[in-house]
Amino acid sequence: MSSRQAALSLYRRSLKLALDWTVHRNLWRGQALYIRSLFEANRNVTDPRKQRGLLKETEKILEMWKHPEPFVYPTAPGGSKYERNLPSPMLDPPRDLKF
Repeated sequence: MSSRQAALSLYRRSLKLALDWTVHRNLWRGQALYIRSLFEANRNVTDPRKQRGLLKETEKILEMWKHPEPFVYPTAPGGSKYERNLPSPMLDPPRDLKF
């Protein structure tokens, strides 16, 4: 994975992590802008060693701020409503089709 792809992955993970801590979008938006400014500040770093160091430091920060109970949408797998109202299975045998 290139450093650009790794940075984009970390950026997305940090936004999702911020959303775990702040469920309301109007409050989360300010945090998203702050996270974006942190990533933009290091956008022009070209030295591979510095890039690796920044990526490792960001990984540590994300691990430190990991939410103990991340937000899961109720209808998503692991949510409280997942597969709650499934349609009933078709138990009737198929009808003979005549052409």
